[in-house]
Amino acid sequence: MTPAEEQFVAEALGDVVRPQDLAYAEEQPLAVLGPPKLWPPRITRLLMAYDHRFPGGGGRFFVQRMREVRSYLTEPNLAVKVRALVRDHVTPTTSVVIGHSLGSVIAYDLFRHEDDAPGQTPGDVPGPAVHTLITCGSPLGIPSVRRLMKIEDGDHLRLPDHVRWINVYDPDDVVTGGAGLCRVAPGLVDATVRNGVGDPHSAVRYLRSEPVARAVAGGQP
Repeated sequence: MTPAEEQFVAEALGDVVRPQDLAYAEEQPLAVLGPPKLWPPRITRLLMAYDHRFPGGGGRFFVQRMREVRSYLTEPNLAVKVRALVRDHVTPTTSVVIGHSLGSVIAYDLFRHEDDAPGQTPGDVPGPAVHTLITCGSPLGIPSVRRLMKIEDGDHLRLPDHVRWINVYDPDDVVTGGAGLCRVAPGLVDATVRNGVGDPHSAVRYLRSEPVARAVAGGQP
């Protein structure tokens, strides 16, 4: 893990760790925190705190997903290439865009970068017929993720007026911090699901959920 990755991961964990879980981790001796060289010390302590809330390796899974998000947002030209690849699969009749996990960041990013969509007029990005964005298991509620997207603290996530946004999340999904997005996205509709204890972040389980099916069909989640 590079120093820049460590800083971002520590900030992201700090955003989602609850005070009571951090207090628990602070009380534990270093010997129970795992091999000292596996993670930097401050990451290790935060991981134990997050694992206290989401047992079963939730902290490590969160770190992996955050490193993916950071790579997408910081590696030179990667985001531009990914957006272009996704846009190539949006047809003139595509009406619903669904993004899961990092995909939700990419999907939201599509609406923010009209300048790299030549030939399309403002409001027609990512496609002229798109009227609904569905995000699942999204990390967009994490302040450090939004800051990396150059969204200032206190600023809201916004879509064009004609696009409705439904966000589906499982309160046990570690990538979401167990929370929805309505507090940072005015007009967004949050819908909760229960994906089971095995993998609350599962893309398949999200896509099979009733709120997603209803939203795709044009109804309320």
